[in-house]
Amino acid sequence: MLFNSVQNFSQNFVSDILDGMYDWVRVIDRDKNIILMNKAMCEGLGKCQIGKKCYELIGRTEPCEICISRDAVFDGKSHEKQEIINGRIFSVMSSPVKNKNNEIVAVVEVLRDVTHIHILHNKIMEQNERLRKDLVMSEKIQLSLLPKEYDDEKISFSYIFHPCGRVGGDFLDFFRIDENHIGVYIADVQGHGVPASMLTVFLKSSLNKKLLSPAEALRQLFNDFNQNEFDTQLYITVFYAIINTQTGTVTYSNAGLNVAPVIFGQDRFEILRTPGIPISCWLEHPEYVDKETHLSKGDIIFLYTDGLPEFKNPAGEQFGEDRLLNIVFGSRGARSQECLKNHLSRLLDSVTHFAGAENLSEAHDDITAAMLLFK
Repeated sequence: MLFNSVQNFSQNFVSDILDGMYDWVRVIDRDKNIILMNKAMCEGLGKCQIGKKCYELIGRTEPCEICISRDAVFDGKSHEKQEIINGRIFSVMSSPVKNKNNEIVAVVEVLRDVTHIHILHNKIMEQNERLRKDLVMSEKIQLSLLPKEYDDEKISFSYIFHPCGRVGGDFLDFFRIDENHIGVYIADVQGHGVPASMLTVFLKSSLNKKLLSPAEALRQLFNDFNQNEFDTQLYITVFYAIINTQTGTVTYSNAGLNVAPVIFGQDRFEILRTPGIPISCWLEHPEYVDKETHLSKGDIIFLYTDGLPEFKNPAGEQFGEDRLLNIVFGSRGARSQECLKNHLSRLLDSVTHFAGAENLSEAHDDITAAMLLFK
C-alpha cells in the first residue's frame, strides 16, 4: 500500500509539473503514437487526443520529412528543429526516454513558441539593412567630399584614404585659394564611424578657404565648432598649410595633430612641428600660430595621420615612424602626380605586408596620407 501511495504521488507530481509548464510537452511511443500531452499543449491546440499519431495532431497525413523523434529513437540522442503549427513557429526538442534497462521506450518532445523571437529577428534584420544602406550612402557622401588629385606646372598632389570602416574620422582637402595660393590640410576626428564622419563634413564646410593665415582660419573654425555646441568629448585635430606657388613659401599652423608633416628633398629634411589645441570645447581662447618655411624645386610635403605609424602587425609591433619615413624617402626625385601616386601605393603595400594580410580590412584606425610636390 505504501509503495502504491508513493507511486501515485510520484505520477501526480510529475503530471502537475508538466501541466504547470508554459511550453508544450508531449510523449510519443516508438510507433509515433501520442501517449501524453500536457495542459498547455491541449489548450493551445484546442484538443487533447491521446492515441493520435504525432503528425496527425498538427494537421499532417504522413510523418514529417525531418522527423526528430525518429532520430531520437534511432541514435538515443536529443535533436532539435523548428515547426510551424497553426501559423506560429515552435522550437521542438526531442529527447529519448529510457527504461531501467536502458532501452528507448518513448520520446518526450518540448515545443517552445518562438514566433515573437522570429518577429524581432526579422525587425532587427530589416533595421540592419536600412543602417547598411545609410552607411553606404554616408560612404559615398564622404568620398565625394575628398579632393581630386592634382597636377600642373607648379604643384602635384596625391593621397591615400583608407577608413577602418565604411566611413572614417580622417579627412584631407586640397584647394586653390587664389591664383598664387593653394591650401592643404589633413585632419583626424576623435573616434570612428558615422559620428566622426559627420564632423569631417563640418570641417569641409566650415573652414574659411579665403584667408591666407592658417592660424586665423583655425581660430575661426574653433569658434564655429563651439557655436554648434558639440559634445565635449568630440574634437578635431588639423594641420593646415598654405603654399605660395610663385615663391614656394609655406605658411602652416596646427590644431593638435599629433604627427607632424615633413618636407624632404634631395638634400633636405624638415619636420613641420608646431603646437596647438584641437578644435574642441576645451578652452575659450586657444592660441594658434603661423610658421613659415620655403620649398625648393623637387621638395615634397608628406602629410599623414597616426593610423599609419601606429598600425600593428599580429605580434603587436607598430609600423613606426622610422619605417614609414624610410619608405617615403624613396619618393625623392618624383616629378609628377603619377609618381606620387605610385609611391603612396607602395607605402600602402608595405603596411599591408607588415600586417601579414592581403588588405587592411582589419585595420583598427583610419589610414590617410598625402604627398605634395613643388616643381
